[in-house]
Amino acid sequence: MDAWRLGKEDGAKCPICGEHGGKKLDEKSLADLAHRFFVWGSLHKSDFGAAPVIQFNQHQKTSINVPQWLRSDVQLFESLLGVGFFHYGPRLWMLGEVEPLKALQDERGPGQQGTIERIFREYPTRILDSSHELYRIRKSPESPESATEYDSPPVKFSGSGRLDDKGFPALYTSEDLDVCLHECRVAAEDEIYLATLRPIAQLKMLDLTVLIKEEHVTEFESLDIAIHMLFLASAHAYPITRMISRAAKENGYDGIIYPSYFSLLRLGIMPFQTTYGLSHRRIPQYQEYEQYTAIPNAAIFGHPLAEGKLKVKCINRLVLSQVAYDVRFGPVRN
Repeated sequence: MDAWRLGKEDGAKCPICGEHGGKKLDEKSLADLAHRFFVWGSLHKSDFGAAPVIQFNQHQKTSINVPQWLRSDVQLFESLLGVGFFHYGPRLWMLGEVEPLKALQDERGPGQQGTIERIFREYPTRILDSSHELYRIRKSPESPESATEYDSPPVKFSGSGRLDDKGFPALYTSEDLDVCLHECRVAAEDEIYLATLRPIAQLKMLDLTVLIKEEHVTEFESLDIAIHMLFLASAHAYPITRMISRAAKENGYDGIIYPSYFSLLRLGIMPFQTTYGLSHRRIPQYQEYEQYTAIPNAAIFGHPLAEGKLKVKCINRLVLSQVAYDVRFGPVRN
């Protein structure tokens, strides 16, 4: 299936099976197929970061064991690309060994507060005004036509999200409808309603989606990579992100713009891509593309509709008409 997606229609005779017609893979698409299956398909996630278990290149012979149903394919890759497949030992920054990230996790260490202060020095402020539209989804609200249904949950229900905490509510919104739907975990049987919101006044937001172009630091010392990993981590990262959120409120911000946890899934992109172990976020010619991979969400502190910071432009019922999945494959690992 992956080979079919990458192949091109070609009526020539296949040198392997002798069949005419169908799709053919050239050398580049064959290498892309090997990367998708063996590298992306063997990705191992840690608490922070991720790295592939398998890599291949033209300098090593195959040293991995594969199931019998995969052996003939491996032999084809070896002969046609001249490569070998081996177990990959990643640079440890890929698995979260990043000093600012470790400092943020150390509640008793001296570096936690200093790293938070760096965030406010190095990340920019973004203003949301009446020209911006934000989406807010509710499942089965009691009064779907009422604007109050689309504000932050009551204080007693706060403390379950990435940036809100007990007694510290936040309204989660997105500029991307697909991300909004996925983050709300909607199902076909749900009654779904979508409110389109606009700021009434200017909202001062801390923008953590920006790729910081740091100089004279490696991935191991990078604040940019630390924040990138923090928002691609699941619920175990919430105590840190909530701490940043409270600090933002104390520093006069109305909220935080942050990269959606589902950014890479939304775009179909492999996380933490590298070239020779160097993060693409550190390589100038890749930085514009890496910036594109952060889909922004906006968390606005308090109850911004009740407080007159946002207004409801319109409310619509949302009907799921089709759901599609784009999948990759990978080897079974012991």
